[in-house]
Amino acid sequence: MGHENNHISIVLKLHNINVYKTSPFSFYSKFQNLTEIKELILLGFKFSPQLRMFLFYLFLVVYFGTICGNLLIITLVSTSKNLHTPMYFFILQLSMSDILLSTDVTPNMLNIILNDGGKLTFIGCMTQFCFFCFAESFECLLLTVMSYDRYVAICNPLHYASLMTNGHCLVLSISSWLLSFCVVFTDILSILNLKFCGANIIDHLFCDLVPLEDIACSDTFTIKLYLSLLSIPLLIIPSIIIFTSYVNIVRAILRIPANISRQKAFSTCSSHLIVVSIFYSTLFIVYILPTRGQSSDVNKIASLLYTVFTPLINPIIYSLRNKEIKNALQGTIQRYL
Repeated sequence: MGHENNHISIVLKLHNINVYKTSPFSFYSKFQNLTEIKELILLGFKFSPQLRMFLFYLFLVVYFGTICGNLLIITLVSTSKNLHTPMYFFILQLSMSDILLSTDVTPNMLNIILNDGGKLTFIGCMTQFCFFCFAESFECLLLTVMSYDRYVAICNPLHYASLMTNGHCLVLSISSWLLSFCVVFTDILSILNLKFCGANIIDHLFCDLVPLEDIACSDTFTIKLYLSLLSIPLLIIPSIIIFTSYVNIVRAILRIPANISRQKAFSTCSSHLIVVSIFYSTLFIVYILPTRGQSSDVNKIASLLYTVFTPLINPIIYSLRNKEIKNALQGTIQRYL
């Protein structure tokens, strides 16, 4: 009996030796595949050092201008009684969203450009994605609400005061914030269902849903389906509402007999139309149009438009093309000087 046990143990040892001889790295490879990544590497732009330094200073100036411009809008709307109207209430909300979006993306982007790449912990990446997703979702919904405000002001001016009350504006704003939180919650759940156990390199400037999907080692069919469904309430339906609103606005403006009155009516909504055109066109390029055949640099540049430059363009458009903002600024300067 003892000889048989010794014989069995010797056979098992020889068997184990043969297994490791045939595949010495099999155990290590299996362990590596099951290990989740805890750190992500963002590549940024692979340009020459001179061009990267130029982009660094350009984005730094843009970020500084974005913060100062949007803070100026928030200060003027908050302190000037002439700007306590529904339109400027929504512009204030837009400036808050622009500051959040720019602060979430740009500082880390500057670090990536300066150092020719950067690292983020997985938790840090998820945090950046949460704020990014929230700010983008809120801006999509808020621009739709602002188009409805312009529609009521142009097409139904006699009932504007009764329809766009302070309570109604507050409800529309809070609803946009809450719906954005719901979008962020579902986005995080979708990402947490993915498994990240392979390459930890993201060929992008910040943590976004599509780059994270590209490095996942699990099936991404569900999240692709979710991304397609998410585009309906955030891009397709708002675009239809905005387009319909402006078709009715243009019809109403063309029915105005006086040419001066037409120009005044169109100037009240032209700023919003410019902002909407820039914002939604870049979102459609990145998230709706097929990306096959496009280089990663094209997607990076397109993402810069709505994450870096649009938050700067918004206060410029609403201040330079708006006499009430200019008058409020002059009154504030005179008050303090």
